[in-house]
Amino acid sequence: MSDQKHLYLVDGSAYIFRAYHRLPPLTNKHGEPVGAVYGYTTMLWKLADDLNQADGPTHMAVVLDKSSQTFRNRIYDQYKAHRPDPPEDLKPQFPMIRDATRAFSLPLIEEEDVEADDMIASYAKAASAAGWHVTIVSSDKDLMQLVEARIDMFDTMKNERIRSEEVCAKFGVGPDKVGDVLALMGDSVDNVPGVPGVGPKTATKLIQEFGDLESVLAAAPDMKPSKMRDNLIEHAQMARLSKVLVTLKDDCPLPIAMEDMVLGAIPEEPLAEFLQHHGFNSLLKRIGHVADTAAANKAIAGNPKAMNAGDGAERGPVTGASAAPAPMPKIDISAYECVTDIARLDHWIARARETGTLGFDTETDSLQAASANLVGLSLAVAPGEACYVPLAHGGTDMFAERPEQIPMAAALAKLRPLLSDPEVLKIGQNLKYDMSVLARHNVDITPYDDTMVMSFALDAGRQAHGMDELSKTHLGHECISYKSVTGTGKSQIGFAAVPLSDATRYAAEDADVTLRLWHHLKLRLSPEKATSVYELVDRPLVPVLSKMECLGIKVDRAALARLSSEFAAQMELLEKEIYGLAGQPFTIGSPQQLGEILFGKMGYKGSKKGKSGQYSTDVTVLEDLAGQGVEIARKVLDWRQLAKLKSTYTDSLQQQIDPKTGRVHTSYSLVGAQTGRLSSTDPNLQNIPIRTETGRQIRDAFVAEPGNVILSADYSQIELRLAAHFADVEPLRDAFEKGEDIHARTALELFGEVNRDTRGRAKTINFSILYGISRWGLSKRLESSPEEAQALIDAYFKRFPGISNYIQETMSTVRECGHSTTLFGRKTWFPRITSPNQAERQGSERAAINAPIQGTSADIIKRAMVRMGPALDAAGLGHVKMLLQVHDELVFELPEADVAAASEIIRNVMANAAEPLVKLTVPLGIEIGTGPSWGAAH
Repeated sequence: MSDQKHLYLVDGSAYIFRAYHRLPPLTNKHGEPVGAVYGYTTMLWKLADDLNQADGPTHMAVVLDKSSQTFRNRIYDQYKAHRPDPPEDLKPQFPMIRDATRAFSLPLIEEEDVEADDMIASYAKAASAAGWHVTIVSSDKDLMQLVEARIDMFDTMKNERIRSEEVCAKFGVGPDKVGDVLALMGDSVDNVPGVPGVGPKTATKLIQEFGDLESVLAAAPDMKPSKMRDNLIEHAQMARLSKVLVTLKDDCPLPIAMEDMVLGAIPEEPLAEFLQHHGFNSLLKRIGHVADTAAANKAIAGNPKAMNAGDGAERGPVTGASAAPAPMPKIDISAYECVTDIARLDHWIARARETGTLGFDTETDSLQAASANLVGLSLAVAPGEACYVPLAHGGTDMFAERPEQIPMAAALAKLRPLLSDPEVLKIGQNLKYDMSVLARHNVDITPYDDTMVMSFALDAGRQAHGMDELSKTHLGHECISYKSVTGTGKSQIGFAAVPLSDATRYAAEDADVTLRLWHHLKLRLSPEKATSVYELVDRPLVPVLSKMECLGIKVDRAALARLSSEFAAQMELLEKEIYGLAGQPFTIGSPQQLGEILFGKMGYKGSKKGKSGQYSTDVTVLEDLAGQGVEIARKVLDWRQLAKLKSTYTDSLQQQIDPKTGRVHTSYSLVGAQTGRLSSTDPNLQNIPIRTETGRQIRDAFVAEPGNVILSADYSQIELRLAAHFADVEPLRDAFEKGEDIHARTALELFGEVNRDTRGRAKTINFSILYGISRWGLSKRLESSPEEAQALIDAYFKRFPGISNYIQETMSTVRECGHSTTLFGRKTWFPRITSPNQAERQGSERAAINAPIQGTSADIIKRAMVRMGPALDAAGLGHVKMLLQVHDELVFELPEADVAAASEIIRNVMANAAEPLVKLTVPLGIEIGTGPSWGAAH
């Protein structure tokens, strides 16, 4: 044992809830819920692997909360009053988790009347005073008060040490001042009141300026008049109370002597008995290889199965920034196997359970998951070890020859338990598609990783995320193309008709490449700080989107047909008017003919012939002309809008109604927009005009089933709210807190009065500024001169300097590191931010200004979507169906009788979606409407 004693104190309570929320519901052989128990057990075991042996522990203990009531509740009866009770299936797991701790022969500390944090503080201070080094295994911000020369923290989720520098980076003050910052800002999770209107940034600035809480409160009366000053004076006692609540009690009696916490060998018993009792067989297999902590590290590091069914954030080997995957054999497409009998399929299933990781892909006859028929599946259990299982190959004609293959029902009966086995990690590329296809065969895929989503979390804005592109980038391998096995044009065949030899090489390669990509990308998540956004925002959304796509939304075909006829009639009238103005008929949809009419025959200025020899007639050119009063330009714009709506929606939507369901099934992409927003295709339901009458008419065709209604829940001005948070703009935050009309407030601040004109101009300015608009861009929107527009921009920044500071800081950061970051850690890369090409550079600059705001907005609604199903289920409203996500809006279908109850749940989930990861300084407003159609509800 090292002469330097090193005590590791594990925050067990944090482990429990992380384990519970990361694993699907599991039961042991006794029928007891054990998802959290399994996750907790694997996390404790993995902790030994995470620890650097050169700086490893000599002593260790796990600390848990004894009960929910402590001395703090006597001081303030509302402390943690808003925390919901633990889920019903978690409560019976608490005793088993304590058994798990004892099974490792680790000391377990839990005391009445104090929290686990207090016991951690007491042991940490005592050990430090005795000259020991202490590491607290947690990322809890409250515990950061304890960090000092001999005390650090270890965040297992990010595989990062937290020392004084990291605390200063997070809070802007040293560990000794963290309690003062927390007292001012409060904590909505623990219901610590703090001072209203004082968020993290303001709290930090106050402590930086005045030194500590009491000095801030003493200085408040002399501050310049503001809402913040008034709140500091009015709520001084609550701030002092908050300081008491957040300050850790570090003088508790120590029930177990530190010297008795020596970390020795992990004895086989009682651990083996505990694992046998619960049927944790994969963990039980490791017992024989664990003689001591060092041996455990070697065993676990060499066993990729160790964490495959454990907590999602903890799977896979722990790596540093220079980590690289183990050498892999060269891709050999001739080595793949075509599995055509049950015995060989059993072999592959056994290998998957042995390795604990399974690269996986489906082959189908369509890109539309909702209607695609399953043709076969490919499996990869290790790099270079892959197979294809054909299920429906052969012609559709009854006389067509069908190659030998396992009957689909028999194969799926074998594969179904594997694909839902919690001890085997399934790895896919765009796994949402495979989930949707297999859901119709009653097959669930869990637990899982998605390499496409991983790549997006790491490299949004830097590269495409399709498998072929990723294979070239990370593996230096060019995949077999789909058209090379199916042909193209009139000679193209369906995948079911592809010879099995070709199908095997193509399909098995997909699974093999996907598994290899996982080995590359998984190692990057932690050192590149992408774990959180992947694990807590994007990955949990995959099955949610799959379910939404499968549900679809009912569309009234007759209503669309009527609209198509109406649009056609309106277009015909416009055509006659346009021909009259032009003095001749022509093809309005032809840019060349329109250009010759406008700039050749009619002589309007505003466009020149390009290299193609024709005038530009894009929307910008036509809008400029329309702004000058050119009537024909306005009518052409109206005609184009109707033509687009007719072709894109009222005509095509009729063709996209699934004949089996009577519903339209859009497809969502998690990687379609680099800021993190979801995109919608086939059909794209996110581009229906929001504020026009024609857009509303199209939405009216999206209807509820008989007896049901459509409910629309929309975040109100979320990007402006987030801008107020990011930039710490007190007037805007104050307006949102009071529920004021934010555009009217801006009009008052800028123009000194509020009327229809000033409010409209303020609204334009509010949104334009967030998109980094130039003086020329704003002048066009306001129909003013560039000089007037610049004067308004200057006035805006003068009145709201925080916005200007935010823009400058964002630009500086992106230029320096190449990416922006959302509040949840999502990175958006801008490789052209320093381009010598002015247009490219300025385009990147405008996008970079908005990316943190728009990306955070996207992260928030994603978290709301993930939480929505469990929240509705818990309220007995599992029959309420979430159908669509369109920018800041969620669309549901439900019985009319459940509108009131569901609205409350939906509003609460959306309003609190950011927490506990992010605490906003502005409230999130949600507008809810209902009706027989989407249009009526919106």
